[in-house]
Amino acid sequence: MSAIVSVKGLGKTYEGGFEALRAVSLDIEEGEILALLGPNGAGKTTLISIICGITNPSGGSVTVGGFDTIRDFRGARALIGLVPQEVSLEPFESVINTVRFTRGLFGKKRDDAYLERILRQLSLWDKRADRIMTLSGGMKRRVLIAKALSHQPRVLFLDEPTAGVDVELRKDMWEIVRGLRADGVTIILTTHYIEEAEAIADRVGVINNGELLLVEEKNALMARMGKKELRIDLARPLDALPKPLEAYDLRLTDEGGLIYTYDTSAEKTGITDLLADLRHAGLHMVDLDTRQSSLEDIFVDLVREDGP
Repeated sequence: MSAIVSVKGLGKTYEGGFEALRAVSLDIEEGEILALLGPNGAGKTTLISIICGITNPSGGSVTVGGFDTIRDFRGARALIGLVPQEVSLEPFESVINTVRFTRGLFGKKRDDAYLERILRQLSLWDKRADRIMTLSGGMKRRVLIAKALSHQPRVLFLDEPTAGVDVELRKDMWEIVRGLRADGVTIILTTHYIEEAEAIADRVGVINNGELLLVEEKNALMARMGKKELRIDLARPLDALPKPLEAYDLRLTDEGGLIYTYDTSAEKTGITDLLADLRHAGLHMVDLDTRQSSLEDIFVDLVREDGP
């Protein structure tokens, strides 16, 4: 796959000296779903705003489909659909007119068949004549997506697309995103819900303090940085670690059992030696259980290491 969005050395410093982005470089491949993770104030929205031409960078460059976002703004912006965090819609207008109007703003000819397909895909067709003010919060978010898709963009930015919606609707939105990717749309989403990235993203980027810490294929990242935990339940609970076991990466559970953390990619996990030493220490096991670290664990560790 080739890069449809290319970011090179992007920086943004606001008045007063606050540095929101620091030399960010990123290639986004055509047809992928990229999830950008980061805490509040990390720089996610600033990065999206610059790529979409809403905010000017202090340095660096961005191209979308080969168009420079400053020199060829119209060409770049025509390829981009943006779903912002805030729901800002004309409350007295109907759904269909709202979407038609946005399509017209991009100079596109009227195409009711295309808009019908989009509204059906977003489960909005039955609501097409309804005023925006009568819709639920989740439906309003779907209207935002329909507006962003109205001019048939090749790249769709979703800035916290499921913020404030319930779990069931969030999963519906995941299916919508997968369907859009199947139609060839490149999708970049920012999210606070790490399970969202784990469920639908092809690649994951982690940003903190204005710096892009990594961008990596999701499964490869979890295999490379993920760890496993072995939980050991004992016949007699422990109050403290016996001296022969202090050399291991062990911690006590609230119930007096043990948790051993190990790297699955290491040549040796150390489990065999640990179990032998448990027997030598006179500890009797009643149960063993393993748990794979999640993307959330990896994210928290990365942000903690990058923190002040």
